[in-house]
Amino acid sequence: MTSGTPTPRSLPDVRISGWRLYVHYVSLSLRAQMQYRASFVLQAFGQFLITFTEFLALAALFQRFGSLQHWTLPEVAFLYGIISVAFAIAEAIPRGFDVFPRYIRSGEFDRILLRPRSTVLQVLGAEFQLMRVGRLSQALLVLGWGIGHLSITWTAGKVGLMLLAIAGGTALFSGLFVVAATLCFWTIESVELINCATYGGVEAGQYPLTIYRPWFRHIFTFIIPLAMVNYFPAQAVLGRIDPLGSPPWLQCTAPLAGFAFLAVSLLVWRVGVRHYTSTGN
Repeated sequence: MTSGTPTPRSLPDVRISGWRLYVHYVSLSLRAQMQYRASFVLQAFGQFLITFTEFLALAALFQRFGSLQHWTLPEVAFLYGIISVAFAIAEAIPRGFDVFPRYIRSGEFDRILLRPRSTVLQVLGAEFQLMRVGRLSQALLVLGWGIGHLSITWTAGKVGLMLLAIAGGTALFSGLFVVAATLCFWTIESVELINCATYGGVEAGQYPLTIYRPWFRHIFTFIIPLAMVNYFPAQAVLGRIDPLGSPPWLQCTAPLAGFAFLAVSLLVWRVGVRHYTSTGN
């Protein structure tokens, strides 16, 4: 070996951790979105206005009828806020899975497979939707309003349970986006049934579980555990007696179902990747 040839020890370390790479992906996405700041502001404001109008319609319902199966407007606002905050975060962070069909159609996923990094990391960091801050701001506003009009004796446990419910809801919706993306390995396009579970699920989760029929409650408890990340922990925080008879231990541990759903979704994703065949583009 000549004196001018670098030894393996002298070569620069070009390795980068998965976390640092993800942060780099996100920074690139944010810088691209900030190129058109006026458009960003208008889109974020539009998100805020649309979702705020939805809550006004909900408030008008309570103005007319007073309560919903003994649930007051501030209590429903608490449910609304938790599930909406979780969905807004999930809609912003794993946005790459939501737009995954275009990677299949264009053949971009072939390039992702060639890179020596996890496909989940690459798709996760492909797009970060900052404009979802409009939906998030509205959800936090409604959640704060609901808390301000409720007589809740806050403890560290209740605060932790509320935050766990939001995190579990974020994991659940993220898992649904992953499942929708996985189905694209066979269908190319996204499946509307999954969209009904995500965007329809957030609408269903804004109301008490008791207003739905038993078969509908079973779907959103045991198949898509929406009630586990919203309704049951909310019962514990609000100090309500659940007419469905859920025990306190279930109400406090229910949000963990969202993380379990995400873990199963990632396993399904691995199956889909193994069965992927290129579109040939």
